[in-house]
Amino acid sequence: MPPQVQIAVNINIVGLEMKNESTADAPFVFTVNYSPSIAQLSVKGRAQVIGEEGEISKMIVEHKQNKPPPVAIIQAVSGIAMAEAILLSKSLGIPPPLPPMGLSPEQMQAQQQQGQRKSEARYTT
Repeated sequence: MPPQVQIAVNINIVGLEMKNESTADAPFVFTVNYSPSIAQLSVKGRAQVIGEEGEISKMIVEHKQNKPPPVAIIQAVSGIAMAEAILLSKSLGIPPPLPPMGLSPEQMQAQQQQGQRKSEARYTT
C-alpha cells in the first residue's frame, strides 16, 4: 500500500423512468477511484422513488430537460452506496471512501482568516 492514497467518489443517476403514477426507477452508478491506482469500486443499482403523482411527473419532465435529480434522491442513493463501498473496501483491505478526521469548518475558516495554509485531506497508511 502506498504511503498516501487519494480517493475520488462520484455518483451518477443514469436515468429516471416512470413505473406508474406514483413510482419511478432511478438507475445509478457510484464509483470510488483511488490514486495511485490501487483499486476502483463501482456500485450499480436502481433506486425506487415513491411519491405523489405530481412530484414524480415533475421529476420525469425535469430529467428530460437534463436538470439534475432532486437532492433527496442523490443523498439517499449516495448514503446506501457509500455503505456498500465501505464494506467492499474493508473486505479488499483498502482505505474506506470516507473523509479523514480533520478540522471542523469553523477551525478551517479561522486558519484561513489568520493567513495559514489550508490543510489538505489525505489518507496515509
